[in-house]
Amino acid sequence: MITRLLSLIRKEFIQIIRDPRTLAITFAMPVAMLFLLGYAATNDVRNIDLVVFDQDQSSASRRLITAYKEADYFKLAYVVSSEDDLRHLIDNNSARAGMIIPPDYEKELTAGRPAQVAFILDGSDPTVASTALAAATLIGQTQSTNIMMERLEKRGMGGTFQQPIDVRTQVWYNPGLKSAYYMIPALIGQILQFLTTILTATSIVRERERGTIEQLIVTPLRSWELVVGKLTPYVLISFMDTIEILAVGILLFRVPINGSLTLLLVMSALFLVTTLGIGLLISTIANTQQEAMLTSMFTILPSIFLSGFFFPLAAMPQWLQALSFLIPLRYFLIISRGIVLKGVGISSLWPEVIALVIFAIAVMGLAAVRFRKSLD
Repeated sequence: MITRLLSLIRKEFIQIIRDPRTLAITFAMPVAMLFLLGYAATNDVRNIDLVVFDQDQSSASRRLITAYKEADYFKLAYVVSSEDDLRHLIDNNSARAGMIIPPDYEKELTAGRPAQVAFILDGSDPTVASTALAAATLIGQTQSTNIMMERLEKRGMGGTFQQPIDVRTQVWYNPGLKSAYYMIPALIGQILQFLTTILTATSIVRERERGTIEQLIVTPLRSWELVVGKLTPYVLISFMDTIEILAVGILLFRVPINGSLTLLLVMSALFLVTTLGIGLLISTIANTQQEAMLTSMFTILPSIFLSGFFFPLAAMPQWLQALSFLIPLRYFLIISRGIVLKGVGISSLWPEVIALVIFAIAVMGLAAVRFRKSLD
């Protein structure tokens, strides 16, 4: 039995090596996805181009402008002399935000009255606009507090004044709020699903297209041996891809692995059983490699959007949140992010582990039954 199984695994590896382009893509794709998603798919909006129309030209207005310049969120790109120029720059996308300081800004502050400053945002890009809105509000509030403190100090009350509420924030696990730290652990699951599902489905369908599946059927191989022999090479390739993703993530993006690497690999193996089962199930449905590819994409796309990979589940409608419980990747993302970022152990991940075990048994069992029937 072992000899038959090893012969089939060797035969499958030979087939893979004889297709060097596919093998190269298998190892190049994770790195390409890491670069694209690690750098491009980020919500860390910085250096928003700001245009300023300062009608006051006073020391107070210059101090306000400096406060916005020193913040990492805005970059002073233009200083204009009219509101029409400001509008034109925002209209043609040269600037994403504009600030209009009234001519009596310093006079109002000196008189102890509130000075109104207009801050215009380009809402055509909601992500940039929401970040700019929060940053502009926070910087304005900070500057207002500083001015109020200066007034009190001039009156000799600076030492006695205290804020009624002192909120001191702490961010755990990802203090810098870097998107790469959040994205790269998720890429492990996404790439594992992408590669194993497509490669498994197409490899078996390819045997059927070439007519070599009949040659395997007439051999002494049992159906389960055929399944194990066909899947083993892709399991090994997938694990190599997992290690590749982790290595690039640590070296290039400085992602800290706070938890057990062994536990992460074990959970990856559990998730692999599910994705391999999906690929095997697709191979029993599809008749051509093109059909297998399209069917695989039909299962991968919902996983991208309904697993919490790109978009937070809490922001989705209730019916989509309920539908996401049918996506195995949802549970693996919680596991991988929990191990990598939070450093938690299996005791904190039992609900997700149990869900993956159920998915793995159900999907692989159904795939094995259908695969056996298709061979018969």
